Amino acid sequence: MDIKVDVEERVQWIKHILETTGARGVIYGNSGGKDCTLVGALCRMATPDVLGVIMPCQSSANYGSDRDDALAAGKRYDIPQVEVDLTAVKESLVAAIGDELAPADAPDGAERSALININPRLRMTTLYAMGQARGYLVAGTGNACEYTVGYFTKWGDGAYDFDPIADMTVSEIYAMLRYLDAPSSIIDKAPSAGLYQGQTDEAELGVTYADISAYIKGGELSVCMRRRIAGMEERTAHKRALPLRYGSDGK
Repeated sequence: MDIKVDVEERVQWIKHILETTGARGVIYGNSGGKDCTLVGALCRMATPDVLGVIMPCQSSANYGSDRDDALAAGKRYDIPQVEVDLTAVKESLVAAIGDELAPADAPDGAERSALININPRLRMTTLYAMGQARGYLVAGTGNACEYTVGYFTKWGDGAYDFDPIADMTVSEIYAMLRYLDAPSSIIDKAPSAGLYQGQTDEAELGVTYADISAYIKGGELSVCMRRRIAGMEERTAHKRALPLRYGSDGK
């Protein structure tokens, strides 16, 4: 694929969405990572009316390297950035829920997962509130590797109005970022959702993005790894489907 043509086609797609919906612009969450940087750049090429929102939430990295990279990306592509600190909001919500986050019959690890997933859900609530106030659409920032294995939060970063990079593998993301001259600090750092200190995507997944890309593209992969990724895809199918509605399955 010619990257120049690919970029132009994605930009035209975004323009078409804005024209057909009557939206005034685009808003997206900016964590300083590879995916949101590319989404921001593509949206900015489609319209001058783009807003990035930096939303730190407890993780110390959110206040340091994440913020620095998010601001660098905004500056590189001439996208205004605003910051909404969600730490106190999360703390208040967790305090309000109280012991209900740790019921006696909860599965192992459920409380930790519930706590971590609050962050992206608060962020998406924030984006939709700010976006609606401006007449903007919310841009998704997930890639094909993440979608395939379900590495996103349902009704968190999995909620959006459109996603211009949903079909792209991680290697394709990096290639396009280099073409668009993204800040080197963003390209060089390990992919991370920034949900807690020291978190990296591949360590949490237990598989590499290269393996997931090979699975998607039909490349060389051990039988064991192919089965492992296929299992992840199967277990997370509900994340990629519309909510179940009575009668919708023909029964």
